[in-house]
Amino acid sequence: MVLAGADNLRRNVDKVNGLNVFPVPDGDTGTNMNLTLTAGCEELKKKPSSHIGKAADALSKGLLMGARGNSGVILSQLFRGFAKHVHDLESVNGQQFAAALQQGVETAYKAVVKPVEGTILTVSKEAARHAVQFRRSSDVLDLMNEVLGRAKEALAKTPDQLAILKQVGVVDAGGQGLVCVYEGFVTSLNGGLVQVDEDFATMDTNLGEVSLLPGMNLAKEVHAHMPAQAHLATEDIEFGYCTEFMLTIAPGKVKGFTFDEGVFREQLSKLGDSLLVVADEELVKVHIHAEYPGEVMNQAMNYGALSRIKIENMRDQHSHILEDVTHGFEAPVVSPAAVAVLTAPNKPYGFVAVALGDGITDILSSVGVDVVLSGGQTMNPSTEDIVNAVNSIDADTIYVLPNNSNIILAAQQAVELVDNKTLIVIPSKSIPQGLAAILAFQEKADAQTNTDAMNESLRRVKSGQVTYAVRDTNMDGIDIKQGHFIGIQDGRIVSSQPSLMDACKKLLEEMIDEGSEIVTILTGEDATEEGTGELEAFIQAMYPDMEIELHPGGQPLYAYLFSVE
Repeated sequence: MVLAGADNLRRNVDKVNGLNVFPVPDGDTGTNMNLTLTAGCEELKKKPSSHIGKAADALSKGLLMGARGNSGVILSQLFRGFAKHVHDLESVNGQQFAAALQQGVETAYKAVVKPVEGTILTVSKEAARHAVQFRRSSDVLDLMNEVLGRAKEALAKTPDQLAILKQVGVVDAGGQGLVCVYEGFVTSLNGGLVQVDEDFATMDTNLGEVSLLPGMNLAKEVHAHMPAQAHLATEDIEFGYCTEFMLTIAPGKVKGFTFDEGVFREQLSKLGDSLLVVADEELVKVHIHAEYPGEVMNQAMNYGALSRIKIENMRDQHSHILEDVTHGFEAPVVSPAAVAVLTAPNKPYGFVAVALGDGITDILSSVGVDVVLSGGQTMNPSTEDIVNAVNSIDADTIYVLPNNSNIILAAQQAVELVDNKTLIVIPSKSIPQGLAAILAFQEKADAQTNTDAMNESLRRVKSGQVTYAVRDTNMDGIDIKQGHFIGIQDGRIVSSQPSLMDACKKLLEEMIDEGSEIVTILTGEDATEEGTGELEAFIQAMYPDMEIELHPGGQPLYAYLFSVE
């Protein structure tokens, strides 16, 4: 069912992306859900099981670490709650499956600070509620046919619940993605085949022959960037072995050892770095960079049995990286500070930010950001990407600046997965907001004072961006034509013009008021010197008292990013 659901979602990625409310060229709801579910399938296929509880647990862990964007995080939470309900069950009937769907909904709603109806949350809720009330049959196929039917009905009603959907004339993209998954479930239960590309084999499992999905490695392919360690010498690697394993907890296995997740993390933290521990009632997933993997496993074996052990020599891997670099592979977009951090002494504060564009990366690095994750609206980093970035910084308190509303949930989800340091997410929704937050930071102030100051800075900056429309639509009374340039201020489209310069000028007129003092311009890949000069002249003529700061951003798709303070 999971493989078929993932396959159907993958085949409909463009359809789901096309439902994004904003007619911008980088709508990515389908992409995020696809990559999230792909990560779950990768974890599931490592050790398939006919025990539904164990299979659901593996899927949940993969989804949790691979979650991207708001839709991906919510999808991961739906299956996290599902997995908790079926954890001890080897098989399920329709009523048990329905109850698991309901617990998934409850878990997802708890994960979202301000749930919005008319979204994937509503579609999942209505479908699960109907499933719980369905009593005519205990067969899972009968149940899923009902679930799918109600999910489609709920999806069709989303424009009546969310005004912006009705205004644009589309249903919710995340809800459509979930319907695609449910469609795959029903196809599988009906005996439908999952198509296989030649690049993938089949797995012989206890469930029979299960086809691997085409594009199963898409998440890895998208992120096939060279790591920052390519800039370091092999001998600089302090902990040489990437060690991963699953620990099955056996209470009382060794006299005097009772498993406590916090104590366990503390014990392992003394044996290496980049530690990640994800635990539930029975299973613990461990990732650590250690110099002596045997010591790590000996410590873990005090609590139970080990499985899925994988140990990789990172020094050997590093040598291969250096060989690849010499053969022409391009180095990643990583800030210089991120390279130095591996050997830097412990410090009180560290920073992770998300950005796309060489210029923006350089700016963030210059103001003290330790790790700049390459990403943004087009490609959201996963929860695991954020966790790894945080763990690479030797600091007691780490601030994360998502700089995009669609990355905030993944960043917040990373908080519970980071050990031995405090992770604080500043909910910046744009690059200008992220820059304002980092500039509000005071090194000698305490964490709470800095957190308050950085959050306050977000409210003082106006953010604007200009891109082109990918379809005709109407939003907030503005007629938008495909190919026209649209100006967006703090998430709201304020202008649509045939000319890029006209769109920029109209946007600036909306953003600048009597109290404005500084306008910052970040030029993108599509910006020209002539156009930028025209904008500077326009600002000087219309607002002679305004100070102008101009920086090359290098961001794709958005010719100009503006901030006004």
